Amino acid sequence: MRRIKEKKERALGVKLFLKAERCSSQKCVTVRRPGKPGQHGNRRSQVTEYGKQLQEKQKIQIFFGLNNKQVRVLFGKEDDPEKIKAALRERLDFVTYLLGFAKSPRIARQMVSHGHILVNGRKVTVGSFRVKKNDVIEIRPESRNSKLFEGIKDHLSHVSSPTWLKLDPNNLKGQCVASSTSDTSEFPFDVALVGQFYSRN
Repeated sequence: MRRIKEKKERALGVKLFLKAERCSSQKCVTVRRPGKPGQHGNRRSQVTEYGKQLQEKQKIQIFFGLNNKQVRVLFGKEDDPEKIKAALRERLDFVTYLLGFAKSPRIARQMVSHGHILVNGRKVTVGSFRVKKNDVIEIRPESRNSKLFEGIKDHLSHVSSPTWLKLDPNNLKGQCVASSTSDTSEFPFDVALVGQFYSRN
């Protein structure tokens, strides 16, 4: 399974942080083996504009764990790239990752789906749940002693969350204090190209 995930990153030529801290080290597969997988992976080939759009769509799917239908619905509701970025940033699974409760978006998705995360005191198991201003996100008290969260307070002491999120590391809580539209950080994919992909289909 690990090799399959790493092959996806190599094929797309970008770090998608599927392996948590490994992607931030020299052990990252895109550092160790920067070429594309397969016998002809190092051959140079010119990618068409459609091919580029398709690759960006695949990056979103892999990064957020979405299927074709979910990405299509997302881009069908909105055509403004900045609003689409906000919708992606404000997903509960991604907010869980940004707060430092999980070391990768993939692990954050699992945490949410397994019921380890509360929003305003209520368990939410849907990763796509959209976090709103004033929402409080926390690790479920019953989950805090599990091995999954071992050393979490020490880890959170080194986390720098975006300004629209306020982290309370001592109580393992975070709060959405503003809209994520103020966030200037970039995703490892081009949302505008994905919009172009769906506009022609």
